[in-house]
Amino acid sequence: MPATPRRLSLALAVLIAAGSVAAGTREDARADDAVRVVKQIQAIPESSIPDRLLDEAKGIVVVPDTIKAGFMLGGRRGLGLMSVKTANGTWSNPVFVKLTGASFGLQAGVQSADVILVFRSERGLDNIVNGKFTLGADAGVAAGPVGRNAAAATDGAMKAEIWSWSRARGLFAGVALDGAVLQIDNGANSTAYGEGSTPRMIFEGRAPQAASATLAHFRDTLEEATAAARYARQRANPPPAPVAEPGAATVQPLDSHTPATTSPLPATQPSAAPAIKP
Repeated sequence: MPATPRRLSLALAVLIAAGSVAAGTREDARADDAVRVVKQIQAIPESSIPDRLLDEAKGIVVVPDTIKAGFMLGGRRGLGLMSVKTANGTWSNPVFVKLTGASFGLQAGVQSADVILVFRSERGLDNIVNGKFTLGADAGVAAGPVGRNAAAATDGAMKAEIWSWSRARGLFAGVALDGAVLQIDNGANSTAYGEGSTPRMIFEGRAPQAASATLAHFRDTLEEATAAARYARQRANPPPAPVAEPGAATVQPLDSHTPATTSPLPATQPSAAPAIKP
């Protein structure tokens, strides 16, 4: 029957479309989880990313729910997102990444943990885009400061290229990630941004498909957190008041307690009083 091939073709198209939707849903779920992690760490002043570090960051990686892969070796695997600062200082659309490797120094017995990496240089980011990147070997990584130690990240002593945090059992803490490997998740990027998408195309907004609303939400969450950090830095370190030039006139504000002062006027001869005729 002529209708039978048509029905089969239609059924096949529906199945393909359903598979694409399911795949897209998985990627959006990863983005939703990454947004949750960023909001949770920034909501806790004692463990939030220090303002200076976030304001000056070149890139950030957020990996929700890294899963413990082995009992003896303690290896872990996580799927997350990475965004970089663009030339104009805003955050880019995120690309999908994989984090694999050692136990990450997380608490013993923890099956799942969230991980955040903040990059202070572009070198490590370029290495991730170009291939596998091993934390500690390709760039120095240090446990992110928390609590009173966060003050160390507000002075000139920030030596590490990458700072890292994890959240396990509900608490964020600095974590050592030496030996963990970061690499691009090309399959997830193709699903989210279209076939042929590369990390640089995504960062520069040139991917075949626009970012979904969920991916854009991750980018906007980073923008909001960075703007708040920048505002806090400006309040804590206001610019110095301008110094008046020598000899410049000073004008005091008028109120009920302060008399008005003005610069002196040049002396003039008093005019003669008019004569009063009787």
